[in-house]
Amino acid sequence: MSASTEPATGTAGRPDASAPKKTPAKLVFAAPRRGKPPRHLADLAPADRRAAVAELGEKPFRADQLSRHYFGRLVDDPAEMTDLPAAARDRLVAALLPSLLTPVREMDCDGGKTLKTVWKAFDGVLFESVLMRYPDRATMCVSSQAGCGMNCPFCATGQAGLTRNLSTAEIVEQVAAGARALARGRVPGGPGRVSNIVFMGMGEPLANYKAVIGAVRRITDPAPAGLGISQRSVTVSTVGLVPAIEKLAAEDMSVRLAVSLHAPDDGLRDDLVPVNNRWKVAEVLDAAWAYAERSGRRVSIEYALIKDVNDQAWRADLLGRLLRGHLAHVNLIPLNPTPGSKWTASRPEDEREFVRRLEHHGVPVTVRDTRGREIDGACGQLAASTRD
Repeated sequence: MSASTEPATGTAGRPDASAPKKTPAKLVFAAPRRGKPPRHLADLAPADRRAAVAELGEKPFRADQLSRHYFGRLVDDPAEMTDLPAAARDRLVAALLPSLLTPVREMDCDGGKTLKTVWKAFDGVLFESVLMRYPDRATMCVSSQAGCGMNCPFCATGQAGLTRNLSTAEIVEQVAAGARALARGRVPGGPGRVSNIVFMGMGEPLANYKAVIGAVRRITDPAPAGLGISQRSVTVSTVGLVPAIEKLAAEDMSVRLAVSLHAPDDGLRDDLVPVNNRWKVAEVLDAAWAYAERSGRRVSIEYALIKDVNDQAWRADLLGRLLRGHLAHVNLIPLNPTPGSKWTASRPEDEREFVRRLEHHGVPVTVRDTRGREIDGACGQLAASTRD
């Protein structure tokens, strides 16, 4: 579909119902690879850690010691765990602190304050995380899957397909690695700490629900049970898996929900976000408003601006009408194009007009600070180039 011109619309600005219907796009959900990542301390809640240690013939309090080292002190060298007897330490580390991720490529930009890492897991799959240091915060963007099955055509990860879900510990270790880099002064600006987490890396977080919720718990549990980052500083994104949004609301957490909308009308969103063929824009937004009401948190509406595709002024007006009066904020994202893609970022004047139209409707809007363009910043690009 060419989206450069406005389709026939009714008086409300919606596509005419008499327009020819399109065949729904097929979603691709690849089967996970055989074998699971080794069990890790971060996979377990505190009570389960003590039980696991007891099964190894050690006193349960050793689990608390391990937790203090991994979550509290960010230790990754067993030799530093000097309060553990050598024999017990070797046994516990082998069973509960196995090496999960190996960095195979790192690139930085913004004077070293943006660090993107490609990780290799135990089975050879590749995925990415990004550490971004700002004057007032440090944000980790983490992956929840190796690849993605949502098949969004403008996304490098979506075009690669899904390899497998990541485990809770594989997600947590991305954050722990970023926290170590900051604490040890590897990032310009002196020692620091991770303050914000966004589940906006590779994958659809709510398609890996159990592991992602487990990771949020480990990330936000007070140290030494977890990393002690506030739930209010965690954002979980989704393309609009309505049942999972409803399930997330029932968790009664205070994490922020981000909905990757990318189009306000079903006609275009069916193409840009194929899951829209299952749950339409109205259903997705209804679930988002229910989440906002229950959590008290403003929903972030993610919208990648794509030249001559979804950046028309009339679409900004339609989006404004859909969002006004709701607890929502629009995060406009200038598209970071992938190599060889027909999709590219909107013209500056169209971006400015889109912002103006949303503000006219009383909808808060910001344009995302696009970091990492020179280091294959679009999610999935660096992993793909590493694999190639």
